Amino acid sequence: MAKPTESTMDFPFCHDVGKYERITKIGQGTFGEVFKARDRKSGRLVALKKVIMENEKEGFPITALREIKILQLLRHDNVVDLIEICRTKPTQYNRCKGSIYLVFEFCAHDLAGLLSNAVVKFTLGEIKKVMLQLLEGLFYIHRNKILHRDMKAANILITKNGVLKLADFGLARAFSYAKTGHANRYTNRVVTLWYRPPELLLGDRDYGPPIDLWGAGCIMTEMWTRTPVMQGHTEQQQLTLISQLCGSITPQVWPDVEKYELYRKLELPQGQKRKVKERLKAYVKDQYALDLIDKLLSLDPKHRIDSDEALNHDFFWTEPLPCDLLNMLSQHKTSMFEYLAPPRKPSNAHSSGHHHHPRHQPAGPARQQPTDPAYDRIF
Repeated sequence: MAKPTESTMDFPFCHDVGKYERITKIGQGTFGEVFKARDRKSGRLVALKKVIMENEKEGFPITALREIKILQLLRHDNVVDLIEICRTKPTQYNRCKGSIYLVFEFCAHDLAGLLSNAVVKFTLGEIKKVMLQLLEGLFYIHRNKILHRDMKAANILITKNGVLKLADFGLARAFSYAKTGHANRYTNRVVTLWYRPPELLLGDRDYGPPIDLWGAGCIMTEMWTRTPVMQGHTEQQQLTLISQLCGSITPQVWPDVEKYELYRKLELPQGQKRKVKERLKAYVKDQYALDLIDKLLSLDPKHRIDSDEALNHDFFWTEPLPCDLLNMLSQHKTSMFEYLAPPRKPSNAHSSGHHHHPRHQPAGPARQQPTDPAYDRIF
């Protein structure tokens, strides 16, 4: 009996992607392309994420398998919903290799797209709602023993009704707490450079949920500054920018920092005072917000606030209380994604050596800094 080839096989539970009509491209990254599409039958809007197969000698990319497995496990209001997996049939036009698409619920915006548009204004109550949902999502995935490992504004989606969804689990993985004498050996080549926590930059391979909470602190800061606050273009420079904002990395503030292999090898700025609140107060006028950012951007991961404690922080329980985003979003009819945002004009005076480099892998296109002179004075 002849061995079935891919083109003759039938996959009754994996629909042809032709059931969706593509509308426009909304994303591009190391993982592949993302399209906005419509279900031809029901009219439902979806996002199609193409799985890049070009680099595979044989079989299916392990990163995509991991992403699918994790997304099938996670079901939460604040985590993007994987609807199904679709394929295209192999033809002579695609070198007899069919493509695989992950089909997600469609979200109208990503947070980076919203923040790069000066017309979009968030009130304090709305910022609280964004952060509340983001931390609820992190609490849920961490309780289910999943690390996101690529927290950044471009990976935070928001539906037109104002529901926030953690998205892009392409770098996510399951984690476990290391048993005594058996440290985990995870890769530290994760998280886009501007959002990468100091322990990863120092070479930590036995990390956990605190790496995602550092990213949450960077994103929270961005809700006011409207641009990533630490834009290094090498790991060395990123650690310098972190030290300039969060203080020098020393055993006094971070007792077991000397165990990291790169602690001795990199030039870490000495004598830097912690200035998180001082440098951000020109933007963040709320004392509770400054305090929560300060706790999220703790250098020592053991002291960094976790999602459960963060959700109990006074920031969420004082007036104005978190309020619905629907009202604000209903004023904006077009979708806003980082991929579609026009690049900003860089400002001229930079006091902290920021360069307009694209984010380091894994990364999307860089957003430029706003041309706000106050930004240059502080950062």
